[in-house]
Amino acid sequence: MTGHHTTVAGGEQDAALAPVRAHLLRGARAEADRILGQARAQAAATLRQARRDAEESVRQARGQGEKAAAAAAAAERSRGREQARSIVLGAQRRAREELRARVLAAAGGLRDEPGYERLFAELTAMAARAVGPGATVTAHPAGGVVARSGRTVVDCSLPRLAGLAFDALGDEGWPTPRCTTSSNSAGTGFPAR
Repeated sequence: MTGHHTTVAGGEQDAALAPVRAHLLRGARAEADRILGQARAQAAATLRQARRDAEESVRQARGQGEKAAAAAAAAERSRGREQARSIVLGAQRRAREELRARVLAAAGGLRDEPGYERLFAELTAMAARAVGPGATVTAHPAGGVVARSGRTVVDCSLPRLAGLAFDALGDEGWPTPRCTTSSNSAGTGFPAR
């Protein structure tokens, strides 16, 4: 199925999105800073242990290598480095998954925050404008809204917006999420990464 994406542009949409962006970014940054600190500490501890384990594996390999052959020792050191790398990569992946889950959970908590009614109204208006005439806007069970018109879907749910904000946090900083429309029934309403 082919998809057709267009970007909602203009000062009115940007102005309507500004409070949403600011609120999501403030919350995501605060939670991300806290969780990243924990994740870094956990990853550093895991890395230290992996290095100790790798050093122990290397020490054992040296002893075996002295008794057996230099080739066997090299193979054991290589396995130790690979094992340490695997442990570190696994810890980093788990930390990122945990951080993402916490960010999504925190986004769900926005429904209980003061000002959510205003955010909900702004998301409703923005999604309806993005879909265009004949838009049907419904509340998403986890917060935010989803708008539909024909085959066009705009997903402005809190989980989707938080997920996009988290995914955009790569090494390149904090880009601003932009709503788009999709002309296919599986469309998310946002550009794919």
